[in-house]
Amino acid sequence: MEPIAHGNEPISDGLAGLLASREILVTCGSGGVGKTTVAAASAAIAAAELGGRVLVLTIDPARRLATALGLDELGNREIRIDETVWSDARTRPRGELWAAMLDTKASWDELVADHAPDEETRQAILQNPLYQNITGRFVQSHDYIAMERLYEIHRSGRYDLIVVDTPPTRNAIDFLDAPERMADFFSSRLLRWLITPARSRMLTAASRPFYTIADRILGSQFLEDIAEFFILFQSMYDGFVERADAVGRLLGDPRTAFVVVTTLEPTPTREATYFVSELARRNLPLGAVVANKVLPASLLDRTNQAVARHLAEDASVLAAELTSDESEASSLGRMFGEVGESFANFSAVARREAELQADLARRAGGLVSLPYLERDVSDLTGLLALGREIWGGWSP
Repeated sequence: MEPIAHGNEPISDGLAGLLASREILVTCGSGGVGKTTVAAASAAIAAAELGGRVLVLTIDPARRLATALGLDELGNREIRIDETVWSDARTRPRGELWAAMLDTKASWDELVADHAPDEETRQAILQNPLYQNITGRFVQSHDYIAMERLYEIHRSGRYDLIVVDTPPTRNAIDFLDAPERMADFFSSRLLRWLITPARSRMLTAASRPFYTIADRILGSQFLEDIAEFFILFQSMYDGFVERADAVGRLLGDPRTAFVVVTTLEPTPTREATYFVSELARRNLPLGAVVANKVLPASLLDRTNQAVARHLAEDASVLAAELTSDESEASSLGRMFGEVGESFANFSAVARREAELQADLARRAGGLVSLPYLERDVSDLTGLLALGREIWGGWSP
């Protein structure tokens, strides 16, 4: 892993080099850790400072990315961030920033259009009632089509860097496994058993009771739609397998890097540790671990802690020294006590965070710490500032 930053030290040029040298960055993490914002900030600073064409592609169904980039909405087609948005951020970018959000149904339709063996098969799939009803909810459809979309965009060569914002961590593992699982499904024994009667137009003695009951409950047309749907999709089976292998090679390629985002709370940290170990087990390239919303180091300063204890323990004495008015002294005493107790509580949390941070850094080979911000990053100006914090201290 590249050199890292600790606390308030500047991030090394090596980490900025990581951003400059990759073609795909896959950001992963639990929900609510700032993963989408980190992805958008990474793409924004790359477009601004490194140049070229940069795309941030969100796979997370939440639509936070559009807001972070100042867009009303995002769709399946890439949208270029307008020059006026850059002007509002007082920045003249060296490159172009584009954004898109995965539309599962539209992406499946494009996949069928591109890879069906002929026009007749393509139309039959698109018009199949079962396909139309379940495309958005099909087993692994969202994760699988996300991999397809990433693969197709990268293969097109339209972008110098693609930053992918994935679903929460456990789903991101599904994201990695989806192509292989989809290929396995289309070659499964269960699927072959379901579609064999439709292919042969004959019912065996063993299958007749099942289809008789299914006909009564679901209707024969529904069963025919199921059979037709899977028979048609099996015509693209070889393509599924071929592209699953290609996607696997792309994710393990030196041009790809994974960025794991977490906060220093126990559950997100465990998730991040799990994902880091999964990347190592799969021989996939870990580029960086980002610890977001880290409490300030001043909470760990022993002098500050001693002052806080003094405020909490001697609040009434300190207040009496400042005023002779009993009412004012009582109010000041309560305020001093609350401030001291609050600092002590935050200090305890900061100590636990420091322990989790040290453990995660040891397991991951290092990490980047981002401070807890008073306000959410909601515009391009904030994204660029955050991008500089993460990737290397470029000047405005």
